[in-house]
Formats: sequence, structure tokens, C-alpha cells
Amino acid sequence: MPQKELFQEYFCDNWKGVVENMKEGLMLVNPSGQILYVNNALEKMLGYEKNEMVGKSCDILECDNCLAQKAGQPTLSCALFLKGDVQDLHCFFRCKNGTKIDVLKNATVLTNAEGEVVAGVETLTDLSSLTAKEKTITDLRKHLNQEDGFHGLIGNSLAMRQVYEVIRSAAQSTAPVIIYGESGTGKELVSNAIHRLSDRKNGPFIKVNCAALNENLLESELFGHAKGAFAGADKTRIGRFEAADHGTILLDEIGDLPLSTQTKLLRVLQEHEIERVGDHQPVPIDARLISATNQDLNKLMEDGKFRNDFYYRIGVIPIIIPPLRQRLEDLPLLIKTFLERGRLKSNKEISAMNSEALDLLFSYHWPGNIRELINVIDYCFVICPRGEITPEHLPANFRNTSTQNKIDRRKQHPADRRQQLLDALHQSGENKSEAARILGISRVTLWKQLKKHNITVNKAAH
Repeated sequence: MPQKELFQEYFCDNWKGVVENMKEGLMLVNPSGQILYVNNALEKMLGYEKNEMVGKSCDILECDNCLAQKAGQPTLSCALFLKGDVQDLHCFFRCKNGTKIDVLKNATVLTNAEGEVVAGVETLTDLSSLTAKEKTITDLRKHLNQEDGFHGLIGNSLAMRQVYEVIRSAAQSTAPVIIYGESGTGKELVSNAIHRLSDRKNGPFIKVNCAALNENLLESELFGHAKGAFAGADKTRIGRFEAADHGTILLDEIGDLPLSTQTKLLRVLQEHEIERVGDHQPVPIDARLISATNQDLNKLMEDGKFRNDFYYRIGVIPIIIPPLRQRLEDLPLLIKTFLERGRLKSNKEISAMNSEALDLLFSYHWPGNIRELINVIDYCFVICPRGEITPEHLPANFRNTSTQNKIDRRKQHPADRRQQLLDALHQSGENKSEAARILGISRVTLWKQLKKHNITVNKAAH
């Protein structure tokens, strides 16, 4: 028997097994719209049992993009039977529980030996997960570009607005930039923003962690190597500087660069060319250098661990990112943003953080900065079932702080607290944000305590 006929015979005998194992939903309807058959995938997709759909009108599924004909045409009630097929139609179907499901429909008609239309077959692909992912990406992009932030950096404090201005200015220059900031403050986000705002935004953005590689590997990573330069170098390989040509290269943790590598990089910055390891042929490069560090380079120079000439070459435009403890007025916005991101990622309905928990976060020193705050919020999403985050949902070190604060408040005389408030205002020049930071409380709590102790502050002070 010919192969085609063998296949047809096999398919006729086994068609039900084929369609029941499809991942897409499949439905057969007759010309009047009555459902003749559904497969397992559609049953699972819509939440109906097969016997709840078969024999019923396809109207029960309430497709929002149905091709039904106008009244007055009793036959061929679905336009599919006139048109002959449907391709990539985006529509919503109603599930048994009343929810809507996003699907992609493809359909065609089936005819008998005489060419008469006897049924229509529809395949339905569930787009719900894809649509949800697209919404998450859109929402995250919206948060990254919100008015209270700047290219992924979040904050509207004076300190951060000053950082944004320096970033804008630095992006219009080609001079080397160095970013100073403690771990977790967002140095990489700053470098990304400079690149995206510069004329090199369409070029590559290459990142190198100088602390992650030993001296020999670092030079090979930065400058590449020639074939046979060392054991295992079986082919020529370009380095990060060549890869960053006409773009930007970020050297993170530049304070960990060995002196020998600093010397070679100094020549690269002066001559705008590199030499691969094991090769003496100069290769011209055009890459904007951005450096980042959490170390005190002046102290490293005093200790003989950092070259003075290299320091002045890489530090033409310094950008200093304030630690979180110095811009606590941004904390509510940061928490709101990270809570929203947590909801988008986890689909967990956590609405806010209550005032007591917020006070604990304001009184914390934040040695890990924004990265630590993100970890705290992630922890809260694991522990908190829903609703508001309270102190009991915070990591243990915050709860211990809460207990100690309550003990301290019970011991404290009202007159002592009033003097503390006055001292903090005097020390801060009546700057409320700074006074709250000194006292280790939120601005809201400070405002309540000032009112309680009848203390008036210059309205012009922040």
C-alpha cells in the first residue's frame, strides 16, 4: 500500500489519540454552531467537562470576537462557514468559573466527499501566560521610568536630583568618569544611565568586575590574547576593550586593580590603543571609560596600592552616590516601588507597609543600602501572607530593634524627648529630613512628635 494511504489509514484509526494529546485546545462545531467535540486540552483550558459543552451552542463560550452572522440568515450562523477559514484571531473566551481567557484562534471548515460543509474545526492556543508576562514587563518598564526616578535609579531627594544632573552632564562628555559609592548604592545603574544618554548609546556597553579575576586572567580579559600566548590559548581572542569599541566599558571595583595592570591601562588611556597578551601589534580602540569603586582611592594611594597618575587620569568626572542612610526621605518611595515590583512578580496581594514597620526601617543604618532594602522586601513577600507588612514580617534584626525601641520609650521622660528633638533640629539646621535621620525615625513620626511637644519649625526648612 502506498505510504500516503498507509498514513491516512493510520490517522483515521488513531485520530482521537492524536487530538487528545495536543497542547492546543480543539473544538468541532456544526454549521449551526452546535459543539460536536472538544479535546482534553480545551476541557482543561476552559474548566468545563466535555459533556457540559458537547451538544450545546458555542454561544456558551461567549467569544468576544465571534464571527456570527446578522439576524435574517438562519443557515450557516457562523461566518467561518462562509469565509472558509480564520487565521490568528485574537479573542477572549469565557471559562466555566466566569473568568476570561486570552486565546489565539485558528479555524477551517471540513467538507464531505460531495464538497458540502459539514463542520468547522477550531484550534485555540492559551495566551494567558504570555499576556501576563507582557503586562509585567510593561509595568516594570513603567516603574523604571517613573517621574520620581531616573533610568532605573529611584529617588526624588535633593541628593539624588544632584546625582541625576551630574549624570546628564557626564553623558554629554567623552572624559573618563569615576563613580564612588558603597556596595548596593546603584553604581552600575549610574553607569548604564550615562551610556544610554550618551552619543554612544547604540554601541556596546561592556562590564568588567576587576575584583573577580586574578592578575593574569584580568589582562587577558581586558586586552585579549594572541594564539599561543599561554597554555590553553589555542586561538586569538579579543578583549573587553576591543569589544567595547565605539561604546562604553565599565571597570567595576577598580580599586582592586594590580599596579601592573594600572600601568598598562594608563597607556591605553593615553594612546587609545591596546596590545593583546602575547602580541606586540597595537590595536586602536575607541571606548569611553567609566570606573566604579566602593574604596577610598586616596587611602590606597597613600598606601602605595594605587598610582597617582592613573587616579587623575580616570577621575576626570567624579560622581558620588549617597548611601541610603543619607537620603532616608527616599525610603517611602523606594518601599512603594519595590512592593509594586514584588506584587508583579509574585501575584501576592500585599498592599503596603504599616507605620510601625516603616519606622523600624527608618531607624535602621542600612549598611547594604538599596540592595539590602530589596532583600528585606523580598523576605517580607515570603513571610507576609497578604495585606499590610507589619514588624512581625520583617527580618529578626528589625524585630529586635523594635523591642529595644519600646523599652527606651518607656524609660524616657517627656522633657528629655523634647530636648532631643530640639537638639536634633539645631544640629540639622532645622532640616526635618536630617533631624529625623539623626533621631532614627521617619519624617512622619518626627512631625507627630514635634506637634506633641509643641515645637514649631521654620516652614522653609525641609
